[in-house]
Amino acid sequence: MIADNKDVPYPSEIATVGVIGAGQMGRGIAEVAALAGLKVRLSDIGAEQLGRAVETIEKHLTRQVSRERITEDDKLAALGRVSTATELDSLGDCDVVIEAAVEDEAIKREIFQKICPLVKPEALICTNTSSISVTRLASVTDRPERFMGLHFMNPVPAMQLVELIRGIATDEKSFSLIRELAERMGKTPVAAEDFPAFIVNRILLPMINEAVYTLYEGVGSVAAIDTAMRLGTNHPMGPLELADFIGLDTCLAIMHVLYDGLADSKYRPCPLLVKYVDAGWVGRKAGRGFYDYSTEPPVPTR
Repeated sequence: MIADNKDVPYPSEIATVGVIGAGQMGRGIAEVAALAGLKVRLSDIGAEQLGRAVETIEKHLTRQVSRERITEDDKLAALGRVSTATELDSLGDCDVVIEAAVEDEAIKREIFQKICPLVKPEALICTNTSSISVTRLASVTDRPERFMGLHFMNPVPAMQLVELIRGIATDEKSFSLIRELAERMGKTPVAAEDFPAFIVNRILLPMINEAVYTLYEGVGSVAAIDTAMRLGTNHPMGPLELADFIGLDTCLAIMHVLYDGLADSKYRPCPLLVKYVDAGWVGRKAGRGFYDYSTEPPVPTR
């Protein structure tokens, strides 16, 4: 999709942010944007998902009030800035739209093709992808020069970092505006090149995959591997516990992107990771992964 946008002005200020996807990442982005004083249009195909997202945002903000990080007035003002809708045309007045859908390229491409005719010509579009080519996603839009990656870490309200990824066509004005937006939302931005999985996941996911191989080959149990990495390297969370937190399906998707994109055998997904995903044991969100979350504390499944 190619359009001549050189005469289209850029937003004079970013005041309204659209977020597509009300899952864990999308609602986190909506929360930090609203706290930063931005109007937020949160969109998802499921009304129930949107309702749960608003409830979760309110719960998080209430917790921050109890810890005296924000005031009750701050909380109420932030909640008042968030509106929800199941239709994408609710994003029409947004200055920036951030896609935070599932890590599936086909789904993301479909979303971008749908929203381009609906958002104003001067709007910027970002993807929260954790691994997929920003250049390739931008190619299906009518504004590749105003398209870039804005990759938040999980959980969004707690994690300081955001990766900024230019596609091959992303212009300097768009990059500057999005960097300012990230800083306004209280994040520390780092620039990453448009290579598979960028910086954080390029380093993190192979470590997790190697931990799964360590389990697969019988070098250690789930408990032994996680304890060893917590106490031996001072990681706050063991790699298998972290994989469950991220979602094993997401971990596998990123490993496939690395393996396919870089053609190096060191990125081959562990067969045990594939087996867990095939079983539907994808971590905390499913109640079972490398740990069984039906008990407290969770019990290793292997």
